[in-house]
Amino acid sequence: MREYEIIIENLTKIYSNGTKAVDNLNLRVQKGELLGFLGPNGAGKTTTIKMIAGLLKPTSGRIIVAGHELRNGSSEYKMKIGVIPQEIVFWEELTVEENVMLMGRMYNLPRTYLKERVKSLLEELMLYEHRKKLGAQLSGGMKRRLNLIMGIIHDPEIVICDEPSVGMDPQSRNILWEYLRNLVKKEKKTMILTTHFMEEADKLSDRVAIIDHGKLLVLDTTENLKKTVGEGDTVILKLENSIRCNFKLLKSIDDILEIYNHNSEIRLRVKNAINNLPGILEILEQVNAKPNDIKIRMNTLEDVFLALTGRELRE
Repeated sequence: MREYEIIIENLTKIYSNGTKAVDNLNLRVQKGELLGFLGPNGAGKTTTIKMIAGLLKPTSGRIIVAGHELRNGSSEYKMKIGVIPQEIVFWEELTVEENVMLMGRMYNLPRTYLKERVKSLLEELMLYEHRKKLGAQLSGGMKRRLNLIMGIIHDPEIVICDEPSVGMDPQSRNILWEYLRNLVKKEKKTMILTTHFMEEADKLSDRVAIIDHGKLLVLDTTENLKKTVGEGDTVILKLENSIRCNFKLLKSIDDILEIYNHNSEIRLRVKNAINNLPGILEILEQVNAKPNDIKIRMNTLEDVFLALTGRELRE
């Protein structure tokens, strides 16, 4: 029998201006899993996360965390949940070590335990040798890693990461990814990850939930979701200008299964993509739509997202 760490039932949030940000959302997060939580801007992700963290009161519905119903302002849940916000949150005039120690004292952690935990986290996230640097002196990647440490200093059961790798260089991102994997796989934490990087969601998530307009569209493993897109490969053609291609002409090729046109990019799902590419290029030439970049690849999580929402995740 599966054990659920987070249960969301009929969750709705309507703001005072009448905007329904979350619309009767039902979602269950298994204990010890990393759930990728995806959606376009304005889909309701941030509002949902704030309600799970107890920072925002639902209009209706309920949230059950570790078997207990979430109640706004409960100190118990502050210890169970760690939030790593998209915004960088620490004191730039304090050193790295001082920042983390101060946060730990806010959680009333025993001093001996706190000193050991600070040292351990700084070492694991490769910040120990920078512990005496002021926050303002850190690189972008170091600031992100410090942001993570600040959010998990109290060793929470549940970790919510909101765009944790934004602005990171590839090296820092790899360090972060490896650490997040270990939190879930080795330390058995339960994690919700929002991201605009499809590669991040694909590599890290046990399951992915995609929402739009406050409603849950799908919830499944990345592999199962990719299968729902269907057969064929994806052909991406970036055009020199933003001309909208004549779909009727492209649809004359029987092996083209789906067509998406976004600004100066055409995305096709095509059977026998290599063999059909000359015919596709010939049609584009007829309508004066010259591609300056062509890619052919297998279906990805981004294709699933585009098929469900009609938008790219970065929008």
